[in-house]
Amino acid sequence: MPVTSSPECNLIFYTNPQSRGQIARWMLEEVGAEYRQEILQYGSQMKSEEYLNINPMGKVPTIVHNGKVVTECAAICAYLADAFPEAGLAPSLDNRVEYYRWLFFSAGPLEAALVNRSLDVTVKKEQETMVGYGSYDRVLDVLSERLQNSPYIAGNEFTAADVYVGSHILWGLFFGTMDKRPGFKEYSDRLVQRSAFIAAKKIDEQLIAEAEKGG
Repeated sequence: MPVTSSPECNLIFYTNPQSRGQIARWMLEEVGAEYRQEILQYGSQMKSEEYLNINPMGKVPTIVHNGKVVTECAAICAYLADAFPEAGLAPSLDNRVEYYRWLFFSAGPLEAALVNRSLDVTVKKEQETMVGYGSYDRVLDVLSERLQNSPYIAGNEFTAADVYVGSHILWGLFFGTMDKRPGFKEYSDRLVQRSAFIAAKKIDEQLIAEAEKGG
């Protein structure tokens, strides 16, 4: 298993199992890298001076690899794909158009639309040109069209972009924060069968169970 307790490990993963850290965990399992996990609690631990020196936002996830700090889930996914090329999770440089397009589509329009929807923020018709995603329905329609015509978000092969995009869809469907669209379920069903997804999920679920038992 990639998780280690060795203090000499050159990849440190700061997370909380009930956070977006689940996305980074899945990506770490996909690349098969050995990493040391540091579980931070919401509140004082994430806002401690020590951690704010690593991530000034006081949020998780964060990875530190060979002394280099990477924050933001989309960036972590893209970085790990490049840092561990043997995993084959990033297309060649001359074939990254769709990979970049959908990775940043999800980090921008998709996440903004989903968050605003969850917060009951209503964007009026005349305000749609002012927000990066236009409208919630348009974002989901565009994503649905893509997934009806491509087995994975960047094409025929699974990439790091699927970890990020797929996490949004899996959570959205599970928690009811995303409306169902054609192609979403079929795509999700392919993702949850991956061994790295299963392994990552098992680790976080165990951590959650231990925290609840201890609390």
